[in-house]
Amino acid sequence: MDKYGLIGYPLGHSFSIGYHNQRFADEGINAKYINFEIASIEQLMEVIGQNPELKGLNVTIPYKEKVMEYLDYISPEARAIGAVNVIRVIHEGSKIVMRGYNSDVIGFTQSIEPMLEKHHKKALVLGTGGASKAVAYGLKSLGIESVFVSRYERPGTIQYESITPEVVQEYNVIVNCTPLGMFPKIDTCPALPYDALDEHNILYDLIYNPDETLFMKRGAARGAAVKNGLEMLLLQAFASWEFWNGKE
Repeated sequence: MDKYGLIGYPLGHSFSIGYHNQRFADEGINAKYINFEIASIEQLMEVIGQNPELKGLNVTIPYKEKVMEYLDYISPEARAIGAVNVIRVIHEGSKIVMRGYNSDVIGFTQSIEPMLEKHHKKALVLGTGGASKAVAYGLKSLGIESVFVSRYERPGTIQYESITPEVVQEYNVIVNCTPLGMFPKIDTCPALPYDALDEHNILYDLIYNPDETLFMKRGAARGAAVKNGLEMLLLQAFASWEFWNGKE
């Protein structure tokens, strides 16, 4: 039986395990998806060594960047983003080859593209982690320039207190890549001038639990188009399967 899995720490509730095992059952695929909760990235090679049937892995926090030094090949997109979240494991006799990809960018661009109109030219990307880098890369591929927003002063980013009503009118696509508003802390949201939003804005939240975050609610109340991260997640999972099975 082929094995696929997820590495990260801590894993807790994972969308991937339920999705993939359900898919295997529905499509009669003789495979199993397992959560490998590893306390350090050094344990990756133990996972590989102890599971010779392993064909592929997903990678989540905090290893999307650290895993790159273990790989034999990294796709141009993943290298440009600086994060890998899909690994294809190939067994060539006794040799193991690991190839790294990024499905965040595919899931995000395919999900947001239908929402975009001519007046959407600039975006605010809230957060500076691995997912935000993939989002910025995806926006660029769709012809949208973006700027990162952080609580801290750092190069190439602006701080929340610098976001005026004029900024959200110019940068009318806003993507939340932070955990603000995620269950159970559903009464939190990024600090933005929500009253300045209107029907020209898109608010896209990578969070999918709850279905409608406070960030989305406050945007919708002003007429903005809003979407959560569930579709992105489904598209990512689908892309993982393509990467694992050689349709690169």
